[in-house]
Amino acid sequence: MAKKSRKPTTAAVRERPPKEDRTPLPKDDAELELEKLVFGDLSGFQQSLRENAGALEKYYSSDDDEGDDVVEGGAEEGVGGPREDLAALADDELFFTDAGLGPGAGTIATAGIVDGEGGGAAAAWVDSDDERLTISLASVNQRRKLRETEVDDFVNGHEYSRRLRRQFERVYPVPDWARPPSPEHKRRRRDSSSSSSGSDMDIDDDSTALTAPPLSDFLQSTHNWTRPAASGKLKPEALNIARLTDVNHTGGSQSGINALHFHPSHPLVLSSGFDSTLRLHHIDGKVNPPATSLHIRRTPINSAWFHPDGKRVFASGRRRYFHVWDLESGAVEKVTRVYGHQEEQKSMERFKLSPDGRFMAILGSKGRVNILDAKTLQWVALAAVEGRVQDVSWYHDGSGLTIANKGGELWEYDVAARAFTARWRDEGGFATTVVANGGSRWVAVGSQSGIVNIYDRKLSFGGNAVGAVGTPEGPKPMRAMEQLVTAISVLEFSPDAQVLCMASRGKKDALRMIHLPSCTVYKNWPTSKTPLGKVTVVAFAGKETGMVAIGNEAGNVRLFEIKP
Repeated sequence: MAKKSRKPTTAAVRERPPKEDRTPLPKDDAELELEKLVFGDLSGFQQSLRENAGALEKYYSSDDDEGDDVVEGGAEEGVGGPREDLAALADDELFFTDAGLGPGAGTIATAGIVDGEGGGAAAAWVDSDDERLTISLASVNQRRKLRETEVDDFVNGHEYSRRLRRQFERVYPVPDWARPPSPEHKRRRRDSSSSSSGSDMDIDDDSTALTAPPLSDFLQSTHNWTRPAASGKLKPEALNIARLTDVNHTGGSQSGINALHFHPSHPLVLSSGFDSTLRLHHIDGKVNPPATSLHIRRTPINSAWFHPDGKRVFASGRRRYFHVWDLESGAVEKVTRVYGHQEEQKSMERFKLSPDGRFMAILGSKGRVNILDAKTLQWVALAAVEGRVQDVSWYHDGSGLTIANKGGELWEYDVAARAFTARWRDEGGFATTVVANGGSRWVAVGSQSGIVNIYDRKLSFGGNAVGAVGTPEGPKPMRAMEQLVTAISVLEFSPDAQVLCMASRGKKDALRMIHLPSCTVYKNWPTSKTPLGKVTVVAFAGKETGMVAIGNEAGNVRLFEIKP
């Protein structure tokens, strides 16, 4: 018997249409308004741009009077302009908070002179949104000092920027050397340059030449920029030292500090590191603003020094060349080789200039030290020692230098005679890291173990003087400093040789100040709260003990002042 098929009942559930066949429900007005508030109104924004394009072009091409009419008259009813249609306004212009700050709150001050105020150059770019900003001066305590009258309140962005700049310059006036030259000064410079045979355009023909902003006006000034150091003998019991604003408080480094040097006659500090940038900061005691900088592409800086004449900067990295930066003209010269000595001079990353400015000693390989004329940059002499050269230190008069190898042996070299005058060994030293000469009397030798031996050239090398010890080949140190336990990386004498600073970058805050001639360590500084970090380089300023700058691996340059 055949089975009857069942007919579907009317109560059967209808199948849903496929997902791709679904059609979204139409959006109501509330949902459309919410989307505009959350995601923005693209069509309204484009329409506003089209409506405002002509008005903005007219506004920026008109003179000052017409510009005032556009800003002030656009808010009046019945006046044509970009503000006539409320749909073209941004959301933040439709409302403002009424703080109820008395009369004058509804008046918005505009800047009469924004760019180039005070005779400066015009801004390279102007943000049109600044005119649309409305800032209240009376509602915030920190802004009340910017008001010109008691009822002064709302200002636009340009006026607010102008008043901030004016307030800053009241507290920190612009240095004289940073001001633009007067028309008379420009005319004198044009007259003097017209008599020369060459032209500035001929110098700038090579677009790839490395240049930097010149500091000719600042360096040629006869004004005494540096304040006299407080002369006097330092006490061995306690160090009178105070912290100042960091050298690179503004315009800091992007890497650790490898080189640090004070200008010989002006309040400028040179700092550099692996970010390939030489930075000059003007030391004013307040903010230490950047003076200028030079970026050398693909050349991480290891060594950088002011020439003693103060007009040039020598800089080098782990490359077969070094650069000489003329501060007066801004020109940069690249020296690529030492003729006849390319084999032992594969890198020029470590060099030192003599204090008299005559010579430049470059550490090479295979125990070689090449000496160049610092003016002509021509090769002068070669000093060769046994083993690997670890460090060199010039005499205070530039007549010779001390050369140390890694095995603890040291040589004394006379540049004029082109010969070695002495050879001696550091007591207990087996892994010398750094050597430093202090004046005509002191020499300090640091080692891998953290010990620093201090020698007195009058007494430690024997002789007939009262208290003389040791021999010329085996001198006896006056004191062995054992306060640090990691490898010594920094030894720096103060200009008057009253203080020796020793430091190690292997440990945080590993720095000590030593009084001379007592050879005692100052116990009151640094303290546990002194923010030194891992010290990489130390530099003293002037001809007497005064300012000292300390650079670390974090890229900070701390500045301190030592007083008697």
